[in-house]
Amino acid sequence: MRKGWVFIISMIAIVLLVSPCASADVIKLGFNIPLTGDNPDVGASSKNAAEMYIKKNPSVEVGGKSYDLKFIYEDNEYKAESAVKASTKLITEEEVLGIIGPQSSSQAVPAGEVANNYATPMISPWSTNPNTTLDRPYVFRGCFLDPFQGPVAANFATEELGAKKAAVLYDIAADYPKGLAEFFKEAFEKIHGPGSVVAFESFTTGDKDFSAQMTNIVASGADVLFTPQYYSEVPLIVRAAKEMGWGDKPILGSDSWGSGDLMGLCGDMCKGYYFSTHYAAAGAKGATKAFIDEYEATYGKTPDDVAALTWDSLGLMVKAIQDTGGLSGDIKADRTKVKDALAAIKNYPGITGGMTFTPEGDPKKCAVVVQINQEGKFAFHKSVCP
Repeated sequence: MRKGWVFIISMIAIVLLVSPCASADVIKLGFNIPLTGDNPDVGASSKNAAEMYIKKNPSVEVGGKSYDLKFIYEDNEYKAESAVKASTKLITEEEVLGIIGPQSSSQAVPAGEVANNYATPMISPWSTNPNTTLDRPYVFRGCFLDPFQGPVAANFATEELGAKKAAVLYDIAADYPKGLAEFFKEAFEKIHGPGSVVAFESFTTGDKDFSAQMTNIVASGADVLFTPQYYSEVPLIVRAAKEMGWGDKPILGSDSWGSGDLMGLCGDMCKGYYFSTHYAAAGAKGATKAFIDEYEATYGKTPDDVAALTWDSLGLMVKAIQDTGGLSGDIKADRTKVKDALAAIKNYPGITGGMTFTPEGDPKKCAVVVQINQEGKFAFHKSVCP
Protein backbone atom coordinates (compact mmCIF):
# COMPACT_ATOMS: atom_id res chain seq x y z
CA MET A 1 0.00 0.00 0.00
CA ARG A 2 2.84 2.33 0.88
CA LYS A 3 4.49 1.70 -2.48
CA GLY A 4 1.23 2.63 -4.22
CA TRP A 5 1.05 5.95 -2.41
CA VAL A 6 4.71 6.65 -3.19
CA PHE A 7 3.98 6.05 -6.89
CA ILE A 8 0.94 8.34 -6.87
CA ILE A 9 2.80 11.12 -5.06
CA SER A 10 5.69 10.78 -7.50
CA MET A 11 3.34 11.09 -10.47
CA ILE A 12 1.69 14.21 -8.99
CA ALA A 13 5.11 15.76 -8.49
CA ILE A 14 6.04 15.06 -12.10
CA VAL A 15 2.79 16.66 -13.35
CA LEU A 16 3.40 19.75 -11.23
CA LEU A 17 6.93 20.05 -12.55
CA VAL A 18 6.00 19.50 -16.18
CA SER A 19 2.87 21.66 -16.36
CA PRO A 20 4.55 25.07 -16.00
CA CYS A 21 7.03 24.11 -18.70
CA ALA A 22 4.22 23.02 -21.00
CA SER A 23 2.33 26.27 -20.52
CA ALA A 24 5.54 28.21 -21.14
CA ASP A 25 5.67 26.61 -24.61
CA VAL A 26 2.50 28.40 -25.69
CA ILE A 27 2.37 31.89 -27.19
CA LYS A 28 -1.01 33.52 -26.62
CA LEU A 29 -2.23 36.29 -28.92
CA GLY A 30 -5.45 38.16 -28.28
CA PHE A 31 -8.06 39.41 -30.77
CA ASN A 32 -10.17 42.43 -29.88
CA ILE A 33 -12.89 42.21 -32.55
CA PRO A 34 -16.65 42.86 -33.05
CA LEU A 35 -18.33 39.47 -33.12
CA THR A 36 -21.67 41.11 -32.31
CA GLY A 37 -23.03 44.66 -32.60
CA ASP A 38 -23.46 46.89 -35.63
CA ASN A 39 -20.69 45.39 -37.80
CA PRO A 40 -20.34 41.68 -36.95
CA ASP A 41 -19.07 40.88 -40.45
CA VAL A 42 -15.88 42.76 -39.53
CA GLY A 43 -15.34 40.42 -36.59
CA ALA A 44 -16.22 37.37 -38.66
CA SER A 45 -13.66 38.30 -41.33
CA SER A 46 -11.03 38.84 -38.64
CA LYS A 47 -11.68 35.49 -37.00
CA ASN A 48 -11.87 33.65 -40.32
CA ALA A 49 -8.43 34.92 -41.31
CA ALA A 50 -7.02 34.10 -37.88
CA GLU A 51 -8.41 30.55 -37.90
CA MET A 52 -7.03 29.96 -41.38
CA TYR A 53 -3.66 31.30 -40.26
CA ILE A 54 -3.37 29.11 -37.16
CA LYS A 55 -4.45 26.04 -39.11
CA LYS A 56 -1.52 26.62 -41.48
CA ASN A 57 0.83 27.77 -38.72
CA PRO A 58 -0.07 25.98 -35.46
CA SER A 59 3.37 26.61 -34.03
CA VAL A 60 6.26 29.02 -34.36
CA GLU A 61 9.98 28.67 -33.67
CA VAL A 62 11.58 31.42 -31.62
CA GLY A 63 15.25 31.33 -30.71
CA GLY A 64 15.51 27.63 -31.55
CA LYS A 65 12.47 26.70 -29.42
CA SER A 66 9.06 25.66 -30.70
CA TYR A 67 5.92 27.29 -29.30
CA ASP A 68 2.28 26.43 -29.98
CA LEU A 69 0.17 29.40 -31.01
CA LYS A 70 -3.06 30.03 -29.13
CA PHE A 71 -5.58 32.68 -30.19
CA ILE A 72 -8.04 34.20 -27.70
CA TYR A 73 -11.02 36.08 -29.13
CA GLU A 74 -12.78 38.85 -27.19
CA ASP A 75 -15.96 40.45 -28.53
CA ASN A 76 -15.86 44.26 -28.40
CA GLU A 77 -19.49 44.49 -29.60
CA TYR A 78 -18.41 47.35 -31.90
CA LYS A 79 -18.39 49.66 -28.86
CA ALA A 80 -15.54 51.78 -27.52
CA GLU A 81 -16.17 50.88 -23.89
CA SER A 82 -16.32 47.16 -24.70
CA ALA A 83 -13.08 47.41 -26.68
CA VAL A 84 -11.37 48.92 -23.62
CA LYS A 85 -12.67 46.08 -21.42
CA ALA A 86 -11.64 43.47 -23.98
CA SER A 87 -8.05 44.73 -24.18
CA THR A 88 -7.79 45.03 -20.40
CA LYS A 89 -8.98 41.44 -19.97
CA LEU A 90 -6.65 40.10 -22.66
CA ILE A 91 -3.66 41.83 -21.09
CA THR A 92 -4.28 41.40 -17.36
CA GLU A 93 -6.22 38.13 -17.17
CA GLU A 94 -5.28 36.16 -20.27
CA GLU A 95 -1.70 37.52 -20.27
CA VAL A 96 -1.41 37.57 -24.05
CA LEU A 97 1.92 38.47 -25.61
CA GLY A 98 0.29 40.81 -28.13
CA ILE A 99 -3.09 41.92 -29.49
CA ILE A 100 -4.53 42.04 -33.01
CA GLY A 101 -7.30 44.65 -33.32
CA PRO A 102 -9.57 46.40 -32.83
CA GLN A 103 -10.32 46.99 -36.49
CA SER A 104 -12.45 50.15 -36.55
CA SER A 105 -10.97 53.43 -35.34
CA SER A 106 -13.79 54.11 -32.89
CA GLN A 107 -12.64 51.08 -30.92
CA ALA A 108 -8.96 51.06 -31.88
CA VAL A 109 -8.24 54.57 -30.57
CA PRO A 110 -9.37 53.91 -26.95
CA ALA A 111 -8.09 50.32 -26.97
CA GLY A 112 -4.72 51.58 -28.17
CA GLU A 113 -4.44 53.72 -25.08
CA VAL A 114 -4.99 50.64 -22.92
CA ALA A 115 -2.37 48.62 -24.80
CA ASN A 116 0.19 51.39 -24.59
CA ASN A 117 -0.46 52.00 -20.88
CA TYR A 118 0.07 48.29 -20.20
CA ALA A 119 3.14 48.19 -22.47
CA THR A 120 1.61 45.49 -24.67
CA PRO A 121 2.16 45.42 -28.45
CA MET A 122 -1.01 45.92 -30.47
CA ILE A 123 -1.58 45.96 -34.22
CA SER A 124 -4.82 47.35 -35.61
CA PRO A 125 -5.19 45.85 -39.08
CA TRP A 126 -7.80 48.32 -40.37
CA SER A 127 -7.84 51.52 -38.29
CA THR A 128 -6.77 54.44 -40.50
CA ASN A 129 -7.29 57.24 -37.94
CA PRO A 130 -3.94 58.87 -36.98
CA ASN A 131 -4.85 58.93 -33.27
CA THR A 132 -4.69 55.13 -33.03
CA THR A 133 -0.88 55.16 -33.00
CA LEU A 134 -0.15 58.79 -32.10
CA ASP A 135 2.41 58.99 -29.26
CA ARG A 136 1.89 55.27 -28.54
CA PRO A 137 5.11 53.31 -29.14
CA TYR A 138 3.40 49.98 -28.39
CA VAL A 139 0.64 50.48 -30.98
CA PHE A 140 1.00 49.73 -34.70
CA ARG A 141 -1.30 49.35 -37.70
CA GLY A 142 -1.38 47.25 -40.86
CA CYS A 143 -2.93 49.87 -43.14
CA PHE A 144 -2.36 53.35 -44.57
CA LEU A 145 -3.61 56.49 -42.77
CA ASP A 146 -6.51 58.81 -43.51
CA PRO A 147 -4.24 61.84 -44.08
CA PHE A 148 -3.05 59.82 -47.10
CA GLN A 149 -6.40 58.30 -48.07
CA GLY A 150 -8.25 61.63 -48.01
CA PRO A 151 -6.07 63.22 -50.72
CA VAL A 152 -6.16 59.97 -52.74
CA ALA A 153 -9.96 60.25 -52.90
CA ALA A 154 -9.88 64.01 -53.57
CA ASN A 155 -7.37 63.65 -56.41
CA PHE A 156 -9.30 60.74 -57.91
CA ALA A 157 -12.56 62.71 -57.81
CA THR A 158 -10.81 65.56 -59.59
CA GLU A 159 -8.65 63.78 -62.14
CA GLU A 160 -10.81 60.81 -63.10
CA LEU A 161 -14.35 61.82 -62.22
CA GLY A 162 -13.95 65.41 -63.41
CA ALA A 163 -15.44 66.86 -60.22
CA LYS A 164 -15.07 70.57 -59.48
CA LYS A 165 -17.63 70.67 -56.66
CA ALA A 166 -17.96 67.96 -54.03
CA ALA A 167 -20.41 66.94 -51.33
CA VAL A 168 -19.56 64.89 -48.24
CA LEU A 169 -21.88 62.81 -46.03
CA TYR A 170 -20.41 61.29 -42.87
CA ASP A 171 -21.09 60.07 -39.34
CA ILE A 172 -20.04 62.89 -37.03
CA ALA A 173 -20.07 60.63 -33.95
CA ALA A 174 -17.47 58.12 -35.19
CA ASP A 175 -13.70 58.75 -35.33
CA TYR A 176 -13.03 57.12 -38.69
CA PRO A 177 -15.62 58.76 -40.98
CA LYS A 178 -15.39 62.12 -39.23
CA GLY A 179 -11.61 62.25 -39.61
CA LEU A 180 -11.59 61.04 -43.20
CA ALA A 181 -14.36 63.45 -44.20
CA GLU A 182 -12.27 66.34 -42.88
CA PHE A 183 -9.11 65.14 -44.66
CA PHE A 184 -11.03 64.81 -47.94
CA LYS A 185 -12.52 68.30 -47.58
CA GLU A 186 -9.12 69.82 -46.84
CA ALA A 187 -7.51 68.09 -49.84
CA PHE A 188 -10.35 68.87 -52.27
CA GLU A 189 -10.44 72.55 -51.32
CA LYS A 190 -6.66 72.73 -51.64
CA ILE A 191 -7.14 71.72 -55.29
CA HIS A 192 -10.27 73.71 -56.15
CA GLY A 193 -10.27 76.52 -53.61
CA PRO A 194 -12.30 77.35 -50.49
CA GLY A 195 -15.98 76.55 -50.78
CA SER A 196 -15.57 73.90 -53.47
CA VAL A 197 -16.95 71.35 -51.00
CA VAL A 198 -20.45 72.73 -51.43
CA ALA A 199 -22.19 70.41 -48.94
CA PHE A 200 -20.68 68.94 -45.77
CA GLU A 201 -23.54 66.94 -44.29
CA SER A 202 -23.43 64.75 -41.18
CA PHE A 203 -25.53 62.26 -39.24
CA THR A 204 -25.18 60.27 -36.03
CA THR A 205 -24.35 56.58 -35.63
CA GLY A 206 -27.48 54.47 -35.97
CA ASP A 207 -29.41 56.90 -38.19
CA LYS A 208 -31.34 55.21 -41.01
CA ASP A 209 -33.01 58.15 -42.77
CA PHE A 210 -30.73 60.31 -44.95
CA SER A 211 -33.39 62.10 -47.00
CA ALA A 212 -32.84 65.50 -45.38
CA GLN A 213 -29.07 65.41 -45.96
CA MET A 214 -29.50 64.19 -49.54
CA THR A 215 -32.00 66.95 -50.26
CA ASN A 216 -29.31 69.49 -49.33
CA ILE A 217 -26.63 67.62 -51.27
CA VAL A 218 -28.72 67.42 -54.46
CA ALA A 219 -29.58 71.13 -54.17
CA SER A 220 -25.89 72.03 -53.73
CA GLY A 221 -25.03 71.15 -57.34
CA ALA A 222 -22.14 68.91 -56.32
CA ASP A 223 -20.50 66.80 -59.04
CA VAL A 224 -19.52 63.96 -56.71
CA LEU A 225 -20.57 62.62 -53.32
CA PHE A 226 -17.88 61.28 -51.00
CA THR A 227 -19.20 59.12 -48.16
CA PRO A 228 -16.63 57.26 -45.99
CA GLN A 229 -19.15 54.98 -44.29
CA TYR A 230 -19.43 51.26 -43.48
CA TYR A 231 -20.98 48.49 -45.56
CA SER A 232 -24.18 48.51 -43.49
CA GLU A 233 -24.77 52.24 -44.05
CA VAL A 234 -23.70 52.70 -47.68
CA PRO A 235 -26.78 50.99 -49.19
CA LEU A 236 -29.10 53.26 -47.17
CA ILE A 237 -27.19 56.34 -48.32
CA VAL A 238 -27.13 55.24 -51.98
CA ARG A 239 -30.85 54.46 -51.90
CA ALA A 240 -31.59 57.90 -50.42
CA ALA A 241 -29.44 59.52 -53.11
CA LYS A 242 -31.37 57.76 -55.87
CA GLU A 243 -34.72 58.65 -54.32
CA MET A 244 -33.84 62.32 -53.79
CA GLY A 245 -32.73 62.93 -57.38
CA TRP A 246 -28.95 62.43 -57.33
CA GLY A 247 -29.24 60.63 -60.65
CA ASP A 248 -26.20 59.07 -62.31
CA LYS A 249 -23.62 61.30 -60.67
CA PRO A 250 -20.74 59.39 -59.06
CA ILE A 251 -20.61 58.35 -55.41
CA LEU A 252 -17.11 57.76 -54.09
CA GLY A 253 -16.25 55.64 -51.06
CA SER A 254 -13.34 54.71 -48.82
CA ASP A 255 -11.79 51.52 -47.48
CA SER A 256 -14.76 50.95 -45.14
CA TRP A 257 -16.80 50.01 -48.22
CA GLY A 258 -14.67 46.91 -48.73
CA SER A 259 -15.77 45.07 -45.60
CA GLY A 260 -18.81 42.95 -44.92
CA ASP A 261 -21.56 42.08 -47.35
CA LEU A 262 -21.72 45.39 -49.20
CA MET A 263 -22.96 43.92 -52.47
CA GLY A 264 -25.44 41.61 -50.78
CA LEU A 265 -27.02 44.70 -49.22
CA CYS A 266 -26.51 47.21 -52.03
CA GLY A 267 -26.77 45.07 -55.15
CA ASP A 268 -27.08 46.81 -58.51
CA MET A 269 -27.33 50.25 -56.90
CA CYS A 270 -23.61 50.27 -56.07
CA LYS A 271 -22.29 48.92 -59.36
CA GLY A 272 -19.99 51.34 -61.18
CA TYR A 273 -18.94 53.24 -58.07
CA TYR A 274 -15.33 53.56 -56.93
CA PHE A 275 -13.68 53.44 -53.53
CA SER A 276 -10.15 53.59 -52.14
CA THR A 277 -9.00 50.51 -50.29
CA HIS A 278 -6.10 48.24 -49.36
CA TYR A 279 -6.13 45.51 -52.00
CA ALA A 280 -8.16 44.27 -54.94
CA ALA A 281 -9.27 40.66 -54.92
CA ALA A 282 -10.22 40.56 -58.60
CA GLY A 283 -7.11 39.93 -60.69
CA ALA A 284 -4.80 39.29 -57.72
CA LYS A 285 -1.58 37.35 -58.27
CA GLY A 286 1.10 35.47 -56.33
CA ALA A 287 0.75 35.17 -52.56
CA THR A 288 -2.32 37.39 -52.58
CA LYS A 289 -4.13 35.08 -55.01
CA ALA A 290 -3.05 32.03 -52.99
CA PHE A 291 -4.58 33.61 -49.87
CA ILE A 292 -7.80 34.44 -51.71
CA ASP A 293 -8.10 30.96 -53.21
CA GLU A 294 -7.61 29.26 -49.85
CA TYR A 295 -10.05 31.61 -48.11
CA GLU A 296 -12.70 31.02 -50.79
CA ALA A 297 -12.20 27.26 -50.54
CA THR A 298 -12.48 27.39 -46.75
CA TYR A 299 -15.33 29.86 -46.28
CA GLY A 300 -17.11 29.96 -49.63
CA LYS A 301 -16.64 33.70 -50.19
CA THR A 302 -14.03 36.21 -51.28
CA PRO A 303 -11.99 37.70 -48.42
CA ASP A 304 -12.58 41.38 -47.80
CA ASP A 305 -9.83 43.86 -46.89
CA VAL A 306 -10.39 43.21 -43.17
CA ALA A 307 -9.51 39.54 -43.64
CA ALA A 308 -6.47 40.36 -45.78
CA LEU A 309 -5.19 42.99 -43.36
CA THR A 310 -5.75 40.66 -40.39
CA TRP A 311 -3.65 38.04 -42.17
CA ASP A 312 -0.86 40.57 -42.72
CA SER A 313 -1.06 41.90 -39.16
CA LEU A 314 -0.75 38.37 -37.79
CA GLY A 315 2.24 37.79 -40.03
CA LEU A 316 3.84 40.99 -38.77
CA MET A 317 3.24 40.05 -35.13
CA VAL A 318 4.65 36.55 -35.59
CA LYS A 319 7.68 37.85 -37.48
CA ALA A 320 8.37 40.30 -34.67
CA ILE A 321 8.13 37.50 -32.10
CA GLN A 322 10.61 35.46 -34.12
CA ASP A 323 12.89 38.48 -34.55
CA THR A 324 13.25 38.82 -30.77
CA GLY A 325 15.68 35.91 -30.98
CA GLY A 326 14.12 34.24 -27.95
CA LEU A 327 11.56 34.73 -25.20
CA SER A 328 12.47 34.87 -21.51
CA GLY A 329 9.14 33.83 -20.02
CA ASP A 330 8.83 37.21 -18.31
CA ILE A 331 5.66 38.47 -20.04
CA LYS A 332 6.39 42.16 -19.47
CA ALA A 333 9.95 41.94 -20.75
CA ASP A 334 8.89 39.81 -23.72
CA ARG A 335 6.15 42.26 -24.70
CA THR A 336 8.74 45.02 -24.88
CA LYS A 337 11.03 42.84 -26.97
CA VAL A 338 8.19 42.19 -29.42
CA LYS A 339 7.40 45.92 -29.59
CA ASP A 340 11.02 46.73 -30.38
CA ALA A 341 11.12 44.03 -33.05
CA LEU A 342 7.91 45.33 -34.66
CA ALA A 343 9.35 48.83 -34.88
CA ALA A 344 12.40 47.46 -36.68
CA ILE A 345 10.51 45.60 -39.44
CA LYS A 346 11.40 46.67 -42.96
CA ASN A 347 10.04 45.61 -46.35
CA TYR A 348 7.60 43.03 -45.01
CA PRO A 349 6.03 41.28 -48.03
CA GLY A 350 2.36 41.49 -47.07
CA ILE A 351 -0.45 40.29 -49.31
CA THR A 352 -1.84 43.85 -49.15
CA GLY A 353 1.54 45.30 -50.14
CA GLY A 354 5.06 45.73 -48.81
CA MET A 355 5.39 47.39 -45.41
CA THR A 356 8.08 49.24 -43.49
CA PHE A 357 7.09 50.84 -40.20
CA THR A 358 7.70 54.51 -39.52
CA PRO A 359 8.83 55.52 -36.01
CA GLU A 360 5.16 56.24 -35.27
CA GLY A 361 4.13 52.61 -35.93
CA ASP A 362 2.51 53.32 -39.29
CA PRO A 363 3.43 51.35 -42.42
CA LYS A 364 4.53 53.03 -45.61
CA LYS A 365 2.31 51.42 -48.23
CA CYS A 366 0.18 52.13 -51.28
CA ALA A 367 -3.56 52.51 -51.61
CA VAL A 368 -5.68 50.88 -54.31
CA VAL A 369 -8.69 52.37 -56.06
CA VAL A 370 -11.21 49.72 -57.11
CA GLN A 371 -14.39 49.89 -59.14
CA ILE A 372 -17.44 47.78 -58.39
CA ASN A 373 -17.90 46.13 -61.78
CA GLN A 374 -21.09 44.81 -63.38
CA GLU A 375 -20.46 41.41 -61.81
CA GLY A 376 -20.45 43.02 -58.38
CA LYS A 377 -16.71 42.36 -57.97
CA PHE A 378 -14.17 44.85 -56.62
CA ALA A 379 -11.96 45.25 -59.68
CA PHE A 380 -8.53 46.89 -59.57
CA HIS A 381 -8.51 50.32 -61.20
CA LYS A 382 -5.24 51.94 -60.11
CA SER A 383 -2.61 51.99 -57.40
CA VAL A 384 -1.63 55.19 -55.59
CA CYS A 385 1.57 55.30 -53.54
CA PRO A 386 2.89 57.88 -51.04
